[in-house]
Amino acid sequence: MTHELEQLQQQIRACQRCLLAGYPVQGPPIFSGAAHARLMVIGQAPGKVEAGRTLKPFSGSAGKRLFRWFGQVGWEEDDFRARFYMSSVTKCFPGPNKSGRGDRAPSRKEQQLCAPWLEAELMLVDPEVVVPVGKMAIERFFGRNRKLVDIIGARFQIDGRIVVPLPHPSGASAWIQKPEHQTLIHRALGHLAVVKRELGL
Repeated sequence: MTHELEQLQQQIRACQRCLLAGYPVQGPPIFSGAAHARLMVIGQAPGKVEAGRTLKPFSGSAGKRLFRWFGQVGWEEDDFRARFYMSSVTKCFPGPNKSGRGDRAPSRKEQQLCAPWLEAELMLVDPEVVVPVGKMAIERFFGRNRKLVDIIGARFQIDGRIVVPLPHPSGASAWIQKPEHQTLIHRALGHLAVVKRELGL
């Protein structure tokens, strides 16, 4: 399985689908982790820092907050990155927003073009636990019509896997600033702490 995942990763790195379709994606595809990782984090898309400097998922400002959350669960960043798989719905930095504020959100078409890669990663890594981070990743498991308040703070069983969603940890997110939503985030982290203990993660 390790060989198959390495082959898949090479194919992802060589992918030109979005560029050929006219989307201004930038930088290389960003993901990390090895076969047989027991937990997989799925984000939305790499940011400028990830694509332009670190080449590691969740290594910008939003990633710092995500790993503060994981620190509350009992996971240290270096150990987490070494043992678990991290990827995203779209693999390449979508480029800056035309307004000049923040990153451009990948279109539905871009998500569709990239979807086979994520599905292949899920199949080959076959994690016991999935943590979708942000609305775009959450929609992969719950569809477009569910509200975050109905999903964040709960633990689900989907396709034989434990799924514990988290909101996007961006500092620009108004959602995570509300006290009632912070309570839901705390509850989600509590579920992850139980999962960590149950499965020995």
